[in-house]
Amino acid sequence: MITIDRVSKTKGRTRILYDVSFEARPGRVTGFLGPNGAGKTSTLRVLLGLDRADGGTALVCGRRYRDLDRPLTRVGALLDGSGAHRARTARAHLRWMAASNGLPGSRVDEVLEVVGLTADARKRAGRFSLGMSRRLGLATALLGDPEVLILDEPINGLDPSGIRWMRTFLRERAAQGRTVLLSSHLMGELAETADDVVVIDKGRVVVSGSLAEVTGDHRTLEDAFFALTATSAPDGAAW
Repeated sequence: MITIDRVSKTKGRTRILYDVSFEARPGRVTGFLGPNGAGKTSTLRVLLGLDRADGGTALVCGRRYRDLDRPLTRVGALLDGSGAHRARTARAHLRWMAASNGLPGSRVDEVLEVVGLTADARKRAGRFSLGMSRRLGLATALLGDPEVLILDEPINGLDPSGIRWMRTFLRERAAQGRTVLLSSHLMGELAETADDVVVIDKGRVVVSGSLAEVTGDHRTLEDAFFALTATSAPDGAAW
């Protein structure tokens, strides 16, 4: 369970998040949708303790991320890149991450197989393509077999077969009763994957609900998004 409650943040003199509130529930894929610069990554960084909010709370399983013991066993996260040093091999990176959280070394080969990197385990991260880096980042997120998965633009760099694989994988995780929060600016992909949708624009949550509720009478999620962001703003103003 992920709970974001009235999170606000200012960077310099610019307000980038305005009382952002939503939930991501177990057994469901929650899509966090918005254009580049809308506040998606800033919200996730607050949730993961990488940035400090000016107000509000961001909790995973009822606790702040920094208060979690052995966090990889509770939360798996993929933000920018793989997180691996360019000179390290995929296997060396995963072994180091596993040791940092007291996880068995056997888990490394398991997650390499899950994400399809077994054949590239000895390749240095600096030689990875963007898609391979995303897979290595996902392998890191899966090391502790976490109940919560937080992914920021996970399909960037993936080819069509990789996108289909990612979609199936996320649906399977949710079917196991786990919480999946997926941020993206690709509306078509979210429509194929998400159960629930949170739309954010210019640092404000415009609407949240089930995919059917958010789409409403519109033909597609993309149509609904553009209608919402064009007409919804505080005090009735246009964006």
